[in-house]
Amino acid sequence: MDQQLDQPIEIKDPKLKDFANSWVDSSVFLFTSSVFCMVALLIGGSYGLYQHRYKGKPQVNVPGNTLYTPQYK
Repeated sequence: MDQQLDQPIEIKDPKLKDFANSWVDSSVFLFTSSVFCMVALLIGGSYGLYQHRYKGKPQVNVPGNTLYTPQYK
């Protein structure tokens, strides 16, 4: 009788492996996927802002008659 109690009892329930019925597995998956999506959006947005950044003050030719103190011929 002691040998039967020492052996572990295995319960094989297919619902325990199901994603919809196991809230522990589904919550871990949803948390990691949401963190991955947030990081991907952050990196993608930063890269997009880096690509379209302001590249400096361009050299613009301004006619003399449109200056604050206009220069006439």
